[in-house]
Amino acid sequence: MNRDSGPGAAAADDAAIETPEEEFAGLKRALAGAEARLIFAIGVVFTAYHIAVLNFFPQEALLFRVTHVAIGSVLGFALYRPYRDAPADRIPWYDWGLMALAVGCAAYMYVELDGLLFRAGAIPDPLDIWSGLVGTLLVLEFARRTAGLALPIIAGVFIVYVFVGPWLPGVLYHKGFDWQRFFAYIYSDLGIFGTTTEASSNFIVLFVAFGAFLQTSKVGDYFNDLSLSLFGGLRGGPAKATVASGVLFGSISGSSVANVVASGAVTIPMMRRVGYDRVTAGAVEATSSTGGQITPPVLGAGAFLMAEITGIPYSDIAYAAIIPCVLFYIACYAHVELHARIHRLDGLPRSELPPLPALARKFYLFAPVAIMVWLLVAGYSAFRAGSLAILAAVVVSWLDRQHAIGPRRAMEALNQAARDSLQLVSVCAAAGIIVGVIALTGIGGRFAQLLLQFAGGDPLFAMVFAMVVALVLGMGMPTTAAYAIAAAVIAPGLQRLGVPPLIAHMFIFYYAVVSAITPPVALASFAAAAIAQADPWKTAFVSVKMGLAVFIVPFMFFYSPLLLGQGTAAEIAPVLATAAVGVVLLACSTEGWFGRRIGWALRAPLAAGALLLIVPGAVTDAIGVATAIGVYAVARLVPEFSKG
Repeated sequence: MNRDSGPGAAAADDAAIETPEEEFAGLKRALAGAEARLIFAIGVVFTAYHIAVLNFFPQEALLFRVTHVAIGSVLGFALYRPYRDAPADRIPWYDWGLMALAVGCAAYMYVELDGLLFRAGAIPDPLDIWSGLVGTLLVLEFARRTAGLALPIIAGVFIVYVFVGPWLPGVLYHKGFDWQRFFAYIYSDLGIFGTTTEASSNFIVLFVAFGAFLQTSKVGDYFNDLSLSLFGGLRGGPAKATVASGVLFGSISGSSVANVVASGAVTIPMMRRVGYDRVTAGAVEATSSTGGQITPPVLGAGAFLMAEITGIPYSDIAYAAIIPCVLFYIACYAHVELHARIHRLDGLPRSELPPLPALARKFYLFAPVAIMVWLLVAGYSAFRAGSLAILAAVVVSWLDRQHAIGPRRAMEALNQAARDSLQLVSVCAAAGIIVGVIALTGIGGRFAQLLLQFAGGDPLFAMVFAMVVALVLGMGMPTTAAYAIAAAVIAPGLQRLGVPPLIAHMFIFYYAVVSAITPPVALASFAAAAIAQADPWKTAFVSVKMGLAVFIVPFMFFYSPLLLGQGTAAEIAPVLATAAVGVVLLACSTEGWFGRRIGWALRAPLAAGALLLIVPGAVTDAIGVATAIGVYAVARLVPEFSKG
């Protein structure tokens, strides 16, 4: 469907408001002339270089990561302004200087590779030290421009901790390190170019490129149109289409805010048109878009980092995310259905919806995603599956002459992938500083011991603490950075309490993701509120209500790994069924509708029954079902309980 016409355009004034382009985005430049052409070419080379190295021309790992960060920094300093009053249409001399320094630090690593590997930061040369100091400062500035102040400040605190450790008490004490050794150490594969940058160079850029190629071939528009055609005519149809679009679009985008901005300008006005209030329309879009980061096969970027940290194959992580994703979107759908029932909202006329037969003829556009899923299941590496999926996206685009990807569009997709990757590159590099300091000072092990003492040996208390840490970190920085820090500091303690690595890391990852809709800093909710012109705080709280299931389900991972698909089909099926009923009943409780309007006297026991059904177990399931039946009977037989 043409985004410039139809129901979206009818309410375009509702969306005519500036919204953020990405999570914690800085001040972008709009370059012109020779500078624009140069940066475009560098962007194309950046993405093409990753595809070539990962598939055809292997490079020494450290040099690959160094080049990855260096070119990313060059693009970041060119495309992001350092402050609001800096030139917005050209690159000033000082940013050219920073770009030259980034290239110089990388060149030094190339020239001195053998010596650097031999010395490994133990007996650094003076140039090792100065290169490390300058390179570290460049990474912090790169992260500040693209991802905001929070991550550089936290990384700076960790750097200061390296030097003040001898004067700190208790668990914070360590013997200290001189600055020369530290900066030679941190600007190596033990710090900035370690595990976090390995994930961004090996996987993240490639999968961002996959999303860019799908967008270039207009698959994203197709997913939105298909969702609208299938669900737009139902009760409250545009909201249901938004939920379905979140599932589909989540397979090609790993950013909550990017999802909101990409689809919200169309879906929110449509929801407004059939009667959804501004707050609810924004919350539906924010919640469904946030779920995109927990939607296989392409999860949020933190999932690739999880694969590197834990050593668990990415395909296993994506498989484990299926059931929580299903439960999340069942809950979202239940909320919009109940809201539509309560407020008697209709759908859009079929005449205004994209024609389903025409969309069915383009079902081949699902092929790239299907191919990638098949390759992951077949045991291919994530980067090989991503590369072949990109190739499939190009081939599939040729079946539609209007959107066929030729040389020019391919270069546009490569350039767009580079731009979309910059924040993730900077975040992973800066997170490497924190991970390196944790390893150097040993604070991770001591913090794990402190967590054990705090929890008193009870994993539940430790997981509550982990939830709070992940949510707080996610409020101040992108999901990937929040997950990286929490995984480095909290996950070891959880594992020492007996929580399996997959469960511990998935638990942290999920709360880092839902921080995007969690007040007081709920960026996805605020972005959707801006499009809907709604109160951002009310939008955030309604988003939390809609996403309540995802706040609860991660705690069930520990009690039953079946919710992560860890078991046979016969074991998983009943757990999934009862959990699905549970999240629907939880939606009924929070919305106040269970066959008819119900008051708080019935909503509370219904919520309790829902939680019992979500908890795996025959006894809890039986009690949960009995509670739900009792609530339904009382609601029907005693009208007084439907009040309040």
